[in-house]
Amino acid sequence: MYQWAVSVNCCSNLTRCNLSFVKTQRTWHIKILHTSDWHLGQNFFTKSRKDEHQAFLNWLLNVLQVQKINAVIVAGDIFDTGTPPSYARQMYNQFVVELSKLSCTLVVLGGNHDSVSTLNESKQLLACLHTHVIANTMDNVEQQVIELTDATGRVGAILCAIPFIRPRDVLQSRAGETSEDKKLALSDAIKAHYASIFQLAVERRNQLADNGNGNAAQGIRNVSSTSVHIPIIATGHLTALGVSQSESVREIYIGTLDGFAADGFPPADYIALGHIHRPQMVAKSEHIRYSGSPIPLSFDELKSQKQVVIVAFDQQGQRSIAPLDIPMFQPMAMLKGDLESIKTQLTAFPLLTEKTSTEATRTEDDGQANNLSKPQVLTSVKPTWLCIHVDVQDYLSDLQQSIQTLTEGRNVEVLQLRRTRTKASQGLNQVNNETLAELTPFDVFEKRLALEHFEGEQDQTRLTKIRHTFSEIVEEVRHQEAK
Repeated sequence: MYQWAVSVNCCSNLTRCNLSFVKTQRTWHIKILHTSDWHLGQNFFTKSRKDEHQAFLNWLLNVLQVQKINAVIVAGDIFDTGTPPSYARQMYNQFVVELSKLSCTLVVLGGNHDSVSTLNESKQLLACLHTHVIANTMDNVEQQVIELTDATGRVGAILCAIPFIRPRDVLQSRAGETSEDKKLALSDAIKAHYASIFQLAVERRNQLADNGNGNAAQGIRNVSSTSVHIPIIATGHLTALGVSQSESVREIYIGTLDGFAADGFPPADYIALGHIHRPQMVAKSEHIRYSGSPIPLSFDELKSQKQVVIVAFDQQGQRSIAPLDIPMFQPMAMLKGDLESIKTQLTAFPLLTEKTSTEATRTEDDGQANNLSKPQVLTSVKPTWLCIHVDVQDYLSDLQQSIQTLTEGRNVEVLQLRRTRTKASQGLNQVNNETLAELTPFDVFEKRLALEHFEGEQDQTRLTKIRHTFSEIVEEVRHQEAK
């Protein structure tokens, strides 16, 4: 990021004047990296993501060192389940140790996938390594206001560290409430929680201005602190209204809140969000962002480039927001079409007898990361994980065998095989012609509902309640499985 300085040289008679423009590097007061949704320990169609996650963390440590990052914000879902495998915990702890060597602050926020007790069990120990863990909303809300320091030890930003907000932490249910009442009450409670934390941050900033913004323990004082703007940053782990979701994202407030409106956030200088796996802005606001997950957690996430976001502020409060693309650490691709088309697309993948090179797997345009029918740019010979959608007119009993024959001898692994019917009728009587691997519990439930007749306002209300109840049951089963 650059700014322009003007140099003016004039002669004594003022008749001649020389103006030159000098390109100068802007000095950033503090640099923060925003990431989220690591989902350490995830199993992807029985495949471990351990190698990918380790490669990402190694890449991230290098970025932090090269970019001279002062603080890292992980906006929720460090782990994929409440009981992550031991290797995932070890990976997390080792990252904290390596990060502490860089004099960089780490802030970890709990997400809806994270267990509060799992994150809290190492909280006190990690605090000795410049790491703040906010697993859930706290009774003492002042603990959710964190000072982020720059390279000199002065406060460079104030963080409203807000994790996934569980309804029971901010709301008491009342008898006789309608679904609309519950939705409004939860939205208001989340908004009020943000407002209270933000107000504490503003008060903390005012105190720093009065005290000279320094590190009292080290006797550091900034005599010109009154001219320094200390930005306030907020976090969150929720679904904002109007965002683009992916298949791997779970509904976070089942049947209660579709999404949180952007105008419910406080007027922070930057809002670092997690939960949505595709990187994006919220409500066209550049300073309200989802960083997205660092690796694709479902095949449909191949449509977007994975990234982290680097946010920098100068002493006048000027802001720079720069997404940084993350390399792909495991080749993945989606193929769609009829069997003949799938056969043609598979020829783009190398045979196991061929020597795979970076050039052999390079796409036509390295800037286009979304050519899903071709292998991505990689520097390894790992097999490409495939999701294949086959367009079929009628049921094919040997589809699995046909795909196996087509992929035999190629450096690919088919992790997901789905058929897409071109017929208009797709009722429950066709479920027997599909494998369970192709259907989600919601698919089966919707096919069953399609056999019923819901007409009129009363029936539609009943249908909404039925879907809500089913969603709660599915979520409860997932929760029990995660224990």
